[in-house]
Amino acid sequence: MYRPPAFREDRLDVMHELIRKHPLAMLVTGGEHGLMANLIPFELDADAGPNGTLRAHLAKANEQVAALQAGAEALVIFQGPNTYITPSWYAAKREHGKVVPTWNYVVVQVWGTPQIQDDPEWLRRQIGSLTRTQEGGRAQPWAVEDAPEPFIAGQVKGIIGVEIPITRIEGKWKVSQNRAEADRTGVAEGLQGEGPEAQAMARIVHERGKAGGA
Repeated sequence: MYRPPAFREDRLDVMHELIRKHPLAMLVTGGEHGLMANLIPFELDADAGPNGTLRAHLAKANEQVAALQAGAEALVIFQGPNTYITPSWYAAKREHGKVVPTWNYVVVQVWGTPQIQDDPEWLRRQIGSLTRTQEGGRAQPWAVEDAPEPFIAGQVKGIIGVEIPITRIEGKWKVSQNRAEADRTGVAEGLQGEGPEAQAMARIVHERGKAGGA
């Protein structure tokens, strides 16, 4: 991934937090039919291996399963907040006009060799854990045990698990760190007037500050 120094993020805990907050990721593999990509919700086990391990499940009918079974390296892309940045927000537009639009975004890319898991107990643990994570904040959380056992058993027969020990992980926070303070302030203020995702980006722009900052 192209990562100019101003935008690099190499802190494992920061990248792990992004994965937890945005678990739906693009799983990219290569095989005899070329590149394939699917959006898959992942779970992160930060304590499994030096960089953590990703776990998920797919439908057995998914053509990407064959590529995963082949054991070639996979790429998983986690996308955080992103938004268009108009140059109208820059103080520099009023000063000299030498400005252009851009796009701010946060992304983490993960590489690893997939390991197929077809044990029903592994699959039940994975779907149970994923469900508890996603349902945890609800007033009346749904649990796998709420569904009839024969129904769940039938559903499990139709899926296959994948575990990806993370061998490499890279983060990129392109959030206006390369702009002057007055421009960053203009961006943050402009984003506050947009939708929820833009407001989330405004907070990141404010927190990150100038290039070289935290």
